[in-house]
Amino acid sequence: MSTTTPIPDARLDETFAALANSTRRAILARLASGEANVNELAEPFDMTLPAISKHLKVLERAGLIVRSRRAQYRPCALDAGPLAEVAGWAEQYRPVWEARFDRMDDYLARLNPPRTTRPPHPDPPTKDKPPR
Repeated sequence: MSTTTPIPDARLDETFAALANSTRRAILARLASGEANVNELAEPFDMTLPAISKHLKVLERAGLIVRSRRAQYRPCALDAGPLAEVAGWAEQYRPVWEARFDRMDDYLARLNPPRTTRPPHPDPPTKDKPPR
């Protein structure tokens, strides 16, 4: 199916596991617009900073974020590399799902053949009736 270098299963598993949580996906969405520190990332969530830090560790272990250190400021940034790997992995299945969509389109077309449209009937002529 694909001629690209296979991605190790363990790396894909770790990436998918990190993406399986809505909080982590929201953090990645936020980081897509630029780097942020832990406090900024925690702001929209009703969670403690240690809980957010645990989510960040999962993302970091999966390679989805990188943390740097600038004095006491530790910004997090998105690393899209693993996302590109997931996209590449999923791409090999494109012919499968496109073929299924094509078959579904054919099936739906058979279920609901196009109707021929008739021109609208003109209103019959009306005669003005005198008021009573």
